[in-house]
Amino acid sequence: MSKVLATFAFFLICFFTYGFYISQFELSFNLRKTTTTGFYYDYKLGMNIHSNLSIGSEPLSVILSEARKSENKLIMMTDLNPQVKTPNDSYLMNIGVLQGAKYGYKDSRLIYYSTKEKNLGLKSGESQLMLSDLLSESTQKNSDTLLVLAHPFKSDFNWKGDLPEGLDGIEIANLKSLAQRSWNYSRLSTIWSLMLYPFNPQYALMRLFQEPTEELMLFDQVSQTRRLVAFQGAEASARAIPLADWLIKFPSYERVLSMASNHLLLTSELTGNMTEDSQKILTALKRGQFYICFDTLGNPNGFEAYLFKENDRQRYSMGSEVEYSDNLRLYFKLPAEPTSFYEVVLYKNGQRVDTINTFEGILPLQGPGTYRVQVRISPRFPLPDAIKWLTWIYTNNFYVVSPK
Repeated sequence: MSKVLATFAFFLICFFTYGFYISQFELSFNLRKTTTTGFYYDYKLGMNIHSNLSIGSEPLSVILSEARKSENKLIMMTDLNPQVKTPNDSYLMNIGVLQGAKYGYKDSRLIYYSTKEKNLGLKSGESQLMLSDLLSESTQKNSDTLLVLAHPFKSDFNWKGDLPEGLDGIEIANLKSLAQRSWNYSRLSTIWSLMLYPFNPQYALMRLFQEPTEELMLFDQVSQTRRLVAFQGAEASARAIPLADWLIKFPSYERVLSMASNHLLLTSELTGNMTEDSQKILTALKRGQFYICFDTLGNPNGFEAYLFKENDRQRYSMGSEVEYSDNLRLYFKLPAEPTSFYEVVLYKNGQRVDTINTFEGILPLQGPGTYRVQVRISPRFPLPDAIKWLTWIYTNNFYVVSPK
């Protein structure tokens, strides 16, 4: 018995010693300072967030406090199948609050947001009819609403069949879905992350990340035939482990909202008047005028990517449709140069066509097609993980069409 206790004590000491080592690790990679200035206003938006009105654990006031800590400028509330009237969009605690909803639809879940009609406590049949009507129409016709397919490949919520015409976009990086995929890929690694969480929550969560290959394949495939927007979903509820009458709020709203988000790139500032700003925000979301970033890897403020034509000062933002010409180029700029290994990858119709290893550059385009950019980095993680390539930034599409 004494040998067993001694062995247990030895492993416990080793584990806490390693935990102390892990606690000193800074996940965010360093950036070499530059003097470049930005062209866009960058607004960090977290979406797919649940309050205690549905499956979340906290009221909106607490979520706002957590969102401030994670430096969100905007959040979109998406309580599941809400049965009460949804409040109007507003600015609260200097954060823009967009009031959306999340509905079960067939075997999937859809995020719904509108600048006009808010949910009035629809019954199940009424919400299904509303969603069915919206999905059957074109996204251009429904200019006041946004419909996003949440976690298209999450277990028990898989979308079956073709994507309907009225769907604006899909979540390519839903955090809960990615965590579930990590569990299916390696349960031992997932358990190890849970054990490391008390010592370094950011690192423990980030090491669960698996590239959303299936979601990207679907996104690239559909984008070749029609416009589709890629979204990041926090799936934040802080309601993971019930214990008697007490809930272990894991991971917290702050942790989840700090990990990844959507970054709207606007050419003019928001006014602070939600009546005016909500339509501007919705237009950017429907167009795909934003990028997805794993913020826990590094602050992306200052990132830019746009199309331009040589000898022409006009710039075309993400989501734009531009006629192809020989002088059409894609410009990108990182906020600064990472000190870790990194690469900027250009994709055309889902295929990798060019790679560059500078923090700022101009990429020629190879004819008409759907283009997007991924910024990948390779920070050195603590042992036993060592070096691992991770995607830091995903842009939305640029649509380059044949000249008429």
